[in-house]
Amino acid sequence: MRVFVTGATGFVGSAVVSELLRAGHAVLGLARTDEAAAALHKAGAGVHRGSMEDLDSLRAGVDAADGVIHTAFNHDFSRFAENARTESRAVDALGEALRGSERPLIVTSGFAMLSAGPVCVETDEPIPPSDRYPRASEATAMKFVDAGVRVSVVRLPPTVHGQGDHGFVPRVIAFARKHGVSPYIGDGSNRWAAVHRYDAAHVFRLALERAASGGRYHAVAEEGIPFRQIADTVGKQLGVSVVSVSKEQAPAHFEWLAPFVGMTMAASSERTRETLGWTPSHPELLADLRDAGYFD
Repeated sequence: MRVFVTGATGFVGSAVVSELLRAGHAVLGLARTDEAAAALHKAGAGVHRGSMEDLDSLRAGVDAADGVIHTAFNHDFSRFAENARTESRAVDALGEALRGSERPLIVTSGFAMLSAGPVCVETDEPIPPSDRYPRASEATAMKFVDAGVRVSVVRLPPTVHGQGDHGFVPRVIAFARKHGVSPYIGDGSNRWAAVHRYDAAHVFRLALERAASGGRYHAVAEEGIPFRQIADTVGKQLGVSVVSVSKEQAPAHFEWLAPFVGMTMAASSERTRETLGWTPSHPELLADLRDAGYFD
């Protein structure tokens, strides 16, 4: 299968590209820059020049492919609402270009603020977009299920980890370096799900190859790690104190990340494992924090 991949040189997207190529698929990666194009060439993938904002380039990428995996997102949280709107327009363009073709569209989502209970499950519906959480990739994609598109959603946890990670945990580490202390909020019992990026990439491939339309899948290797354990590991690695702070004190340390640090973002992948036959095999988060260059 020839697969058009957005975000093909990103942290997750590059792992997806490698996974697809190893499985014998051809890849056409979206590249905004010469640097991204060179990285795709080096990986053995084809290059399609364009961007999330250039909807014509997205449509042309779809026309050249048998299926689409969308992993692109601008994680500049100072412009989160704007970036969410850009993504929704892009997903809408991808879906329209696939309309009536029965070709697969795999879209990336998350489960922050999603769970109807203490642990998010695959059948939990996405929350309606709002000012608090404007991202709508999942809802936008799912409207094409009845339009002849084989839509699947892969939900990622807040901690997709591995060499080259630039997500939430590296920011937690950076704040601990800056302030000389590694805090958690309250008793630190709130839990974060986690997955290694190469295990996540395997879910994307299986969803492409095996998923029925309308499927929701959780790329979750660890259902929930108490945040205090993350703070403890960070403190030990940096040689700084590990302390409890209140919800009111947290923004002084974590800044924009404080609301996420205090959340429980735990999720089950039981249905995903059963449906796709997926078994994660790469290191778990706390081991990866010690061994994958997070403190170099």
